[in-house]
Formats: sequence, C-alpha cells, structure tokens
Amino acid sequence: MIKDRGKIKWGMAFAMPEMVASYSRVDWDNKKVEKPILDENQLEEINQTICSAMEYNEELVFTLYYNGGFQLLIGKVHFVDPLTSELRIIDHFEEIHRVKFKDIVDVCNK
Repeated sequence: MIKDRGKIKWGMAFAMPEMVASYSRVDWDNKKVEKPILDENQLEEINQTICSAMEYNEELVFTLYYNGGFQLLIGKVHFVDPLTSELRIIDHFEEIHRVKFKDIVDVCNK
C-alpha cells in the first residue's frame, strides 16, 4: 500500500507568487520593533563613553536602531560633527560610517 501526504503535498503548489510575497512581507512587518526612548541619564552615559573612547582611541560597540530593527557597529569614533549631529566611525575594514545621534540606542566598550 502506498502512503503519501495527500492534499498537504499540493497545498502551496497552487499559490500565486503575489500571495507568497505578501505572506513574507506580513511576517517581516510583525518582527519590527519600536525605537526605545532614552532618558537623560542614558544619553549622558552614552556621551561620556564616546568622549572617553575618543580620548584613549578605544573601540566601541554601537547598537543602532535602523528600519524597525537593531544593528551592531564596532569601531573607533573618528570625528563628532555637531552641525549635522553625526558621528564618523571607522570600523575594522577602515570604512567610514556616518551615524546620526538619534539612531544610537546603546554604546559600550569592547
């Protein structure tokens, strides 16, 4: 006697490509998180960490909020631009990243 999965075997075979794309888009939208709001103490701690790392040329680990999720960036702060509210960070590959102050969620020493 042959045993197979019956209707389950052909379940998604007849789905249109538009349906499959919309399913993955809905799943991605559910995984997004809101940006955390930092208080004065956290902002001051981030500022102190950045200033001391610039003074001693240390690497930092930045947690950045981007497009509904978080990204990590490891590097040294090269320049702080108060006019554009940006940090210029050089990573291990000598690439320069421009990071807005408002995108920084957390900073810690490596």
